Amino acid sequence: MNRTSTPNPEGRVSIWALPKFADYRLLWVASIAQVTASQIRFLAIPQWLLEETGSPAQVGLIGLVQLVIQGFAVIWGGTIADRFDRRFVMSLANFATFAALAIIFVANSTDALRPWHLYLGVAFLSGSWALASPARASLTPRVVPKQYLGIAVTVDVAAQNAGWIVGSLLFMVMAIFADVNTSFLLATGMAGVSMVLPLLIKASGKVETRGDESVIRSTIEGFHYVRKHPILPGLFALDWGITVVSFYREILPVLAVGLFAGGAFATGMLGWSSSLGALLGSVFALSLAKIRAKGWLVLVATFVYAVLLIGLGAAQWLWMGALFVGLLAAADSITVVARQTTVQLTTPDHMRGRAFAFMVLAAQTANNLGILWIGFFSERLGVDTTMYLGGALALLATAIIGLINRPIREYRQNIE
Repeated sequence: MNRTSTPNPEGRVSIWALPKFADYRLLWVASIAQVTASQIRFLAIPQWLLEETGSPAQVGLIGLVQLVIQGFAVIWGGTIADRFDRRFVMSLANFATFAALAIIFVANSTDALRPWHLYLGVAFLSGSWALASPARASLTPRVVPKQYLGIAVTVDVAAQNAGWIVGSLLFMVMAIFADVNTSFLLATGMAGVSMVLPLLIKASGKVETRGDESVIRSTIEGFHYVRKHPILPGLFALDWGITVVSFYREILPVLAVGLFAGGAFATGMLGWSSSLGALLGSVFALSLAKIRAKGWLVLVATFVYAVLLIGLGAAQWLWMGALFVGLLAAADSITVVARQTTVQLTTPDHMRGRAFAFMVLAAQTANNLGILWIGFFSERLGVDTTMYLGGALALLATAIIGLINRPIREYRQNIE
């Protein structure tokens, strides 16, 4: 039994009860620290590359590097999370992140850092992140009672978005008062926090019904589970339909320069706005928790997202761009909450790591292709035209998927 489970005699489930669970607090703070470190590096590495090379296409190569690495790493990470103690898997993966960021900081401090070093660092960092994510997500059902799981998943997304905000704010402060290299140092420190806290969680992270099959067979089993799921394939398809032509969160320096002729501060401003919008979107998702038609909810959110992409391309001033980026992140956050809640509530514990891993695989593959898309076409067509094109294609994809995918229109989630 979950060691954090406590009776709820009044039968009420309140978001304000979550901090009472000590293990959940540790996981929540560890998640914020992990995402904060990631957000700083998402901003600092592209900024360094753009200032060093002046080429949006070379910044876009980050997507290619991550595409190659994350596909294998996240599937392996999901299988590992279903076979070993998830606390230790998360801690070891975050240690790898800590070590990689520390090396980047030292290399830049000694003027030894080169673009190919950063591509290598991105490969390592994306791999460690992909290993940590399924373990972190699979720990949530272990640190809260079952009746709190739906709310906890939504708050988890909010915690991640809070990490994006903190990371963006720290990057902005460094852009004003220090330099990009100090951002690498801050990211290293936050990764250290996310490395230590999972080890303090008392609830067991071991899977009670772990099978004896090989890693490959276990992975194939997870794939078939997701493939046969009533709604996950449709949700993944929608995510792909918009993200492969629009993912901007890891390539914000290109938007800052191409749309607003801005530098590191403009990058940080767009990152902060995106993170704040995502946080507000996840909070708004709490008010939508009782909506059973989750498929239609995601369809509407993706349609709004596509329209906002066109608005971002037309933005003339930084404040206007920051507004559209924030609204984009809010719409996207609603779809993220729906996907994660569906995985957590409809997947048995022994399969959660793998199910979450395939969700991350679909999302990250689309994200990385989106980075490549924006980097390539921004250099050739301009950022504004790239946004218009992405918005038009995203609208078309949403309409097609909504029409031909009957399960996503008919899916109704059980609300307890």
